[in-house]
Amino acid sequence: KIEIYNDLKKDGKNYSISIPPAAFLKGNIEILPFSGISNSKTIFCKENGYYAIYDSDRYGFNNPDEEWDNKNIEYLLVGDSFTQGACVNRPNDIGSVLRTLSKKSVLNLGYASNGPLIEYSVLREYLNTNIKNILWIYYEGNDLHNLENELGNNILLKYLQDLNFSQNLKYKQNLIDNALRKKIIIEEKKSKFKLSEFIKFYNLRSKIIPPRSLMPRPELKKILSLTKTLSEKNNSNFFFIYLPTYDRYNSNFNEASYIEIKKILKDLKIPLIDIHKGVFETEKNPKKLFPFERQGHYTVEGYEKTAKKIYNFINK
Repeated sequence: KIEIYNDLKKDGKNYSISIPPAAFLKGNIEILPFSGISNSKTIFCKENGYYAIYDSDRYGFNNPDEEWDNKNIEYLLVGDSFTQGACVNRPNDIGSVLRTLSKKSVLNLGYASNGPLIEYSVLREYLNTNIKNILWIYYEGNDLHNLENELGNNILLKYLQDLNFSQNLKYKQNLIDNALRKKIIIEEKKSKFKLSEFIKFYNLRSKIIPPRSLMPRPELKKILSLTKTLSEKNNSNFFFIYLPTYDRYNSNFNEASYIEIKKILKDLKIPLIDIHKGVFETEKNPKKLFPFERQGHYTVEGYEKTAKKIYNFINK
């Protein structure tokens, strides 16, 4: 990845590398970014035989920039790398497919390695009043592990403890861009291989089978309850989308966490769009929706079928 970055930036264009918010959870920081470098050709990841590269918007997310200017937004997405669009190009990510299906505006605020607390915080920072549907995209492979890491960050805890807290990130994109470029330069100087390892760990950790199963902590229910309230105050519909991991179709899978999360959603009366039941379980060979039928994110077909299921559920 670092070799491609150094080669591509020679043409004078504004290239960057996708560095997730999780890379900033530890250490003393002025602000905690929830996005990438703005208005740049962002090098993401490679699983389908090519590096995915997208043009980031004014806030560093994977959207056409003009989406922010639309009067009404049909769908707003929060989630991790699966939501961000790993490892495919537009228009094959979930947000882009929804944009094509609905012929309406879609904002994708997903970023790699995000967990529930960052996703709630992202909504607190970037949610507009013109959003019709908020789509919370949950990945069973590591979202609970990510939440454990997030609960150790003092800035993120403020979003839970103070409903008026904000970093005002919309007005600090220059600071975000500078912090991310410094991160790239520092890692680049250490070793030409170091950055690749650094990005690989954070960007692709969602493809790694967690070392142990986790059950939902009480904080997850609190976060989802707060998000539902936030959505209602915004006059937005709120949907929870459950994404399955490859491991579910490769071995005996422990569904205890899956069952508990469905109970939480039922208690909170949050609509569930179950991609395991609605998409993968209907396939004769669900592993074909993963790159080369191996551990990883989804293929173009996998993302497309996921987006179609979401669209059809909401518009049934």
